[in-house]
Amino acid sequence: MDPPSEPYILALISYVELVLMRRGNANYHLVIAKLGSLYNCKISDCYEHPEYLKTVLKDVYKEEYHSIISQIKSYLAELADVKEIVDFFKTMES
Repeated sequence: MDPPSEPYILALISYVELVLMRRGNANYHLVIAKLGSLYNCKISDCYEHPEYLKTVLKDVYKEEYHSIISQIKSYLAELADVKEIVDFFKTMES
């Protein structure tokens, strides 16, 4: 990970966690547990493997998945043209 991109990645992970926590503690903890058991990773590792997060979020939140992604994206609107953010959402929205 290049040092200049690190603040963008931290912002992305922070907003993912914020959005999930606001949707309820039980599901947030379920996401963390599933990431750990299925992929041996945490939310903070999902920048490098967004497909893991995508799979778990779709499983836990089902029809709410797209609204969660939209909400995270709206928080990051000012970073919408940053390559790291663009690449992450390409995977999440595919």
